Amino acid sequence: MIDVVCGIITDATHRVLACLRPPGKHLANRWEFPGGKIEAGESPETALIRELREELDVEVEILRPLTPVLWDYGRGPIRLIPFVCRIKSGEPKPLDHAEVRWVDPISLQELHWAEADGPILEEWLAD
Repeated sequence: MIDVVCGIITDATHRVLACLRPPGKHLANRWEFPGGKIEAGESPETALIRELREELDVEVEILRPLTPVLWDYGRGPIRLIPFVCRIKSGEPKPLDHAEVRWVDPISLQELHWAEADGPILEEWLAD
């Protein structure tokens, strides 16, 4: 099992940052919450802060955890560990994605999400 973290980054108007996976990568052209693998010795929170710095060039504050999701895309099982967070500094840049976009809650379900992100999106919307 591979542990992976992701951030549901919200802004003051309750929009969420959605990130589009680039062509040529696994799950290309699907939207996701940004994040990545937890490295040896890292806590999930530390991994998320590092990953968002690397992928988006932002510093975040973690607000609360959501329910982890177990998923298998056919490459072995992952545990996707989500956290709701907000940006403390920086403007999101698509350093590892084809596009980043602020999306209002009503429009979030219109995007073609990576399957593992679906239950996380549903939990966040129900909050």
